[in-house]
Amino acid sequence: MHQTAILFVCLGNICRSPAAEGIMKHLTRQRYVDDQFFIDSAGVGSWHIGDLPDRRMRSHGNRHGYCFDSRARQIKHDDFIRFDYIFVMDGENYDDVIALANNDDERKKVLRLADYMTQHPHQSTIPDPYYGGDRDFELVIELLEDACDGLLNYLLRQ
Repeated sequence: MHQTAILFVCLGNICRSPAAEGIMKHLTRQRYVDDQFFIDSAGVGSWHIGDLPDRRMRSHGNRHGYCFDSRARQIKHDDFIRFDYIFVMDGENYDDVIALANNDDERKKVLRLADYMTQHPHQSTIPDPYYGGDRDFELVIELLEDACDGLLNYLLRQ
């Protein structure tokens, strides 16, 4: 059976993308479809390679029953081959990842995660909480829960 391979990408791979990875893994386990998916995350930049997610994101995730424990890595060109979908968090991530693609087939894999939200119709990005406070981290988790749920529903209908 082919697993659908999903990569979540943000700027440094310590806040949004590892949280999306953790939430999506949680949702696929809850629905007993985790064997159908390979889920990972990466960052555009190399600043945090090998680091755990930001401690604030881990702490907020724990309060919601999530485990965010992946190690940061930088996106590489092989990811366009390994993954069926590459979901970015904002316009800047989109531009950065599209710039790494070699052709239209690779560019078509890059999508905006916010497009899968159903409960937040006026939100067009998953904003970076890094320089914010508790409310910013909570908002990101809320938006990611919405987007990952919408994405999973979409993928299971395919």
